[in-house]
Amino acid sequence: MAQTIMIIDDEKRLVSLVESYLKQEGYHVLTAGDGREALSIARKESPDLILLDIMMPEMDGYEFMETYRKYHRTPIILLTARVEEQDHVIGLDLGADDYVTKPFRPRELMARVRSVLRRAGQLEPSAKVLKAADIVLDRDNRSVKVKQHYVDLTPSEFDLLAALMSAPGHVFSRLDLLDIIQGIRYEGYQRTIDLHIKNLRAKIEKDPRSPHYIETVYGAGYRFARE
Repeated sequence: MAQTIMIIDDEKRLVSLVESYLKQEGYHVLTAGDGREALSIARKESPDLILLDIMMPEMDGYEFMETYRKYHRTPIILLTARVEEQDHVIGLDLGADDYVTKPFRPRELMARVRSVLRRAGQLEPSAKVLKAADIVLDRDNRSVKVKQHYVDLTPSEFDLLAALMSAPGHVFSRLDLLDIIQGIRYEGYQRTIDLHIKNLRAKIEKDPRSPHYIETVYGAGYRFARE
């Protein structure tokens, strides 16, 4: 059965273009022109992935995510004309898995769609429970416990933590981590890793400003601390 992707954007020409490319790739497509309409459709149809514009009438993308994320873990890719870092931070904080800045190339968007869908549905054949420090990560059910308390992570955050925990003390470059969560090694997207790490620390660290688990190795990348 074809996977279902929902496009939420009030730019009709852009929606038509993206819809055409998605259908060529074999996806089933749903569309909505504002957040309120999108909530109704998404709750009924349960799409496999959502492409979400930020600036829309009725209910903007941030409001949509804040409401939708209370009940659903559907992967979300933001489509945004905003280039300020703070806008991207807000989106990732609210649970977006990735973002693409407008204008974008359709091929790039299709690559991001495939990558996010692959990560969201991926279960590794050799899936195991990883234990390091006070954290237990279960790859089979994609759950994380910190000091016996479950922590809700996005697919990207989960994959980052799994990679770091798989080799405590090993330094992963930003490009290494980008390849793990997005399947690409493009320097222009390295800042995405920093944003995901910031959000991950906020969820698992007692004091994100003085992290105990995920260490920054200046000029090199990140590593999970040895016990």
